[in-house]
Amino acid sequence: MRQREKEETALFYIGWSLVFIASVLALIYKLFPLPLSKLLLPCLVNSTLGIYCPGCGGTRAVWALFHGKIVRSFFFHPLVIYTAAAGGWFLISQSIERISRHRIKIGMKYRDIYIWAALAIVIINFIIKNLLLIVWNIDLLESANLSL
Repeated sequence: MRQREKEETALFYIGWSLVFIASVLALIYKLFPLPLSKLLLPCLVNSTLGIYCPGCGGTRAVWALFHGKIVRSFFFHPLVIYTAAAGGWFLISQSIERISRHRIKIGMKYRDIYIWAALAIVIINFIIKNLLLIVWNIDLLESANLSL
């Protein structure tokens, strides 16, 4: 087996493991609901420097996505939607290819460009949110922090 195929196989199993863990956590949360604010620590970068860190809004984006609010999720942090779409297609396409014993060749292959695209999304998100906050005093995450 080539090195790239080994990496894709590892990503495949890690991905489905993460889906399983997220499902179990969602079930536990459904059975024992707590307010989101009780589960999270405040962002240290935001509380000390007054600006957004590159990950600010990510948890809210995941929360919104789990509640079916895709536009709000994108607004909070676009990396979550990108990851859900790319990761979801990777898992589904790889599963179909593996179940068909490679007769249906639709399995998404790993490319470094996917990581570079994610990095670009984080950097652009960081710059836009902080420019709006610092220059125009528009606090996107607070103004959009309506009840999820």
